[in-house]
Amino acid sequence: MRIAIDARKLHDFGIGTYVRNLVQWLARLDHENDFVLLCRPQDCEHIDQLGPNFTPFAIRSGNYSLGEQLAVPFALARAKADLFHAPHYVLPMLTPCRSIVTIHDCIHLMFPEYLPGRIAHVYARLAGWIATNRSARILTVSETSKRDILRLFSVEPSKVDVIYNAIDDSFNRTISEQQIQRVRERYQLHERFILYSGNVKPHKNIERLIDAFHRLRQMGFNDIKLLITGSEVSRYATLRRAVHHYHLHQHVRFLGFLSSETLAVLYRSADAFAFPSLYEGFGLPPLEAMASGTPVLTSNVSSLPEIVQDAALLVDPYDPSDIAQGLRQLLSDDRLRSQLIANGRKRVTMFSWEASVKRVLATYYRVATQQ
Repeated sequence: MRIAIDARKLHDFGIGTYVRNLVQWLARLDHENDFVLLCRPQDCEHIDQLGPNFTPFAIRSGNYSLGEQLAVPFALARAKADLFHAPHYVLPMLTPCRSIVTIHDCIHLMFPEYLPGRIAHVYARLAGWIATNRSARILTVSETSKRDILRLFSVEPSKVDVIYNAIDDSFNRTISEQQIQRVRERYQLHERFILYSGNVKPHKNIERLIDAFHRLRQMGFNDIKLLITGSEVSRYATLRRAVHHYHLHQHVRFLGFLSSETLAVLYRSADAFAFPSLYEGFGLPPLEAMASGTPVLTSNVSSLPEIVQDAALLVDPYDPSDIAQGLRQLLSDDRLRSQLIANGRKRVTMFSWEASVKRVLATYYRVATQQ
C-alpha cells in the first residue's frame, strides 16, 4: 500500500506535535508499506532519514491556501497514492484517492474571531464540510471533539474514531540538576513560580489567569511569580493591560517561545501549573506538567476533565475567584499536591503514541480494503 501524509506542519506546535509523532512511530512500526510525505522543500532531507520506505514530496503551497487545493491532488496523483491522510481539517476537493482526515478541534468555527475575516470563516466551514463528508474516515483526539464534529457537521457517529494524543518523549527524559540550574540562572528564576504553557490566544483565558493571580497575591502569596510562555504576546495587548492594571509588572513574566528542552525544565521547576483554557480539543500541556511531577490546575469545561480525570484540580475558568482559590489550594495543601502528583504520573501512562499510531495504522488498512 502507498500511503501519502500531509507533513507540511512537521515543525509546528499543536498539529505539528501530532504529525511528528505520527511519522516517527510509523517509521518504527511499519516497514512494509510505502509512505509519501508531502512536505516543505527544506524538510526533504529529514524525511529521507526516516527509512527506505519513506519518500518526501516537496510542495511549496502554504497551508490553508487556494494553491494547495490543486497542489496536493497533483502530488497525490504523481505519487500514485492509494490512501491520503490529512492531519488537519483541510482535505482538497479534488483528492484523487481514498482519504482519512484528523480533526483535532473545531476552534475556527467556535471562535471565528481568530480568522482574518468573513471569507476565511466561510472557507473554514466549507473545508470542514468537505473534510467530514468526502473522507472515508474521520479521526479526532477526544470524545469532546467528536461531539463538536457531530454537532457542526452532518456525519454518522460511527464514521468518527477517537484516538488520543500523547506527550513527546522529551517530557519523560531525566533532567540533571545542572540543566535545571542553567535554565534558572538564564531566566533569573530565584523565587517560586506558577507556570502557564501554550499559545496566548483569547480562548486560553490568560487575562482571567492574571486576574486570579492578583487575587492570589491578595491572599498573602506575595513570594510567587507567574510565568507565561507562548509567542505572539504582542498581538494581544489586553494581557499587558491586565498586568498594568493590577500593578504586576515585577511579578508576571512573558517568556515567549521556548524550546521543548527549556520548557521541560520549567515544568519540573514550577510549584504549580495553571491551564484555565475555555476550549481544547485535547490539551497536551496539563499532561506534560503531570509527566514532570508538577501539580496541575485546569478547567472543568471542554475536553479537559475527560483528559485529566482525577489527576488535576478542576476550576470554573470563567470565574477568576475560583481560579485563585484553586491556586491557593494547590500551593498550600501538601496532601492535595502529593495526591495530584501521584495521580498525574499514573494518568500520563494511559496515553501512548505507540498505541495511538498502531490504531491509526489499523485504520489505514480498514479504509484501504473497503469495497
